Amino acid sequence: MSSQGGTSVLAAGDTCWRKARAQRAAFLVDTEAYFTAIYDAIGKARRSILLIGWGFDPRTRLFPDGYDGPDDPDEVGRILVELARARPELDIRLLIWRSALPIAAQQEFFPHRARAFFKGTPVKFRLDDQVPFGACHHQKVLVVDDRVAFCGGGDISVDRWDTPGHRDGDVRRIMPDHEYHAPRHEVVMAVDGEAAAALGDLARERWRKATGEVLTPPPDAGGDPWPEHVPPAMIDVEVGIARTEPRWRKAAGCDEILRLTLASIASAKETIYLENQYFTSPIVTEALAERLTEPNGPEVVLISTGHAPSWFDHLTMDRARGAMIWRLRAADVFGRFRAFWPRTRGGDTIIVHSKTSVFDDRLVRIGSANLNNRSFGFDTESELAVEAEREETRIAVAAFRDRLVGHFMGLTGDTVAKARAELGGLCAAIDLLNRDGRLQPIEPPKMTPVGAFIAGYHLGDPQDVKDSWNAFRRRRRRYDRVRDMYELSLTADPSARNP
Repeated sequence: MSSQGGTSVLAAGDTCWRKARAQRAAFLVDTEAYFTAIYDAIGKARRSILLIGWGFDPRTRLFPDGYDGPDDPDEVGRILVELARARPELDIRLLIWRSALPIAAQQEFFPHRARAFFKGTPVKFRLDDQVPFGACHHQKVLVVDDRVAFCGGGDISVDRWDTPGHRDGDVRRIMPDHEYHAPRHEVVMAVDGEAAAALGDLARERWRKATGEVLTPPPDAGGDPWPEHVPPAMIDVEVGIARTEPRWRKAAGCDEILRLTLASIASAKETIYLENQYFTSPIVTEALAERLTEPNGPEVVLISTGHAPSWFDHLTMDRARGAMIWRLRAADVFGRFRAFWPRTRGGDTIIVHSKTSVFDDRLVRIGSANLNNRSFGFDTESELAVEAEREETRIAVAAFRDRLVGHFMGLTGDTVAKARAELGGLCAAIDLLNRDGRLQPIEPPKMTPVGAFIAGYHLGDPQDVKDSWNAFRRRRRRYDRVRDMYELSLTADPSARNP
């Protein structure tokens, strides 16, 4: 990396699409912080609000209070319509994936029904179906005036709101049907300056692909839509923007996120910290396994959900994840691997939906991509990455990671940092501090013949368009790609590898 022999893992055209500077960058941990920040930012918009996402529900309340009644003034759909009507010069556009029937049914057919909500209003709402059969548009980006942008794993939906406390029985996690959703963990990054404008270019290109309409950057109208209550964690940093786009309909596609993931793993010296909803990629698993076999390699800490919330993902992703966990446990000859799922004080499962990774105190990545096959070549994804160029940035990256780890155990990041320094590593710190068992070890499910078949062929988790139609050749193609990508990772930055 930049601090290791002058080599950066962020290479435009390879491990990222573009690099652009941000004068301010902030970490928004859990959706209370995200919803509050976007409320502030869109309220200051002068020319443009552009949202692309996997899901969207106009009934989403940005400030839930435990009561859900008619015409709640904090519903995001109403806020956007009122803004559009009050400011005719403000162009508001939403581009949301046209979800498949089984997923749409789980969302009460939102966002499909959102078209009716915005019909006859100045808000331009479109559904994006320009993905291969079985794939999804999974990028989550919100851009305001090309001056401030948000990118992460969270959507603006009715079942996402939560606080870092993940409190048992929090009545603010109410949904329109008056039911309460489970505790949920999300992470989003906010950036400004050139990085925000670059995300605006990414969102406008997606709009063109989905609708055929070419958008130009909004005219500069001045102002600063940065949320006033959000202190920047990092100042004047270079931000890498990485993508996944499938090879489809003569489009070349790109796998920058996969390449960045492998380069990040190869370059880590001390700690690889991963938060992700899914962990089913054999390519990533083999890259991590190789590092675990090194006598002086990095620790690897994975935090994921105890079990997938949907029956289909539980059937497919959980079983494939179990095989990956067994592989890493077998490779962990030096005791440097931990895999956990978090729970509340009362024992309820916290859904880990974030897609966040931190490598040493040098590199932080936040985006929409899961650690599964489809996020590396089948779905559309976007991600932000920052390499620490200065000491103050390294301190911010380490503090962010320690805060994430600590909040799962009901502890401060400073407590984690102190234990880590005293004991010489993150694994030892977690082992000491996890007295209440808030972080539970992930135990692979027992494999039935059906489960072994699902895991072996990665059903529901293709790596690309060709793979999606060829499940029975999938194992061989997976083996070949693991070999090819591992050889690529060895040549990506040999000087950064431990001897």
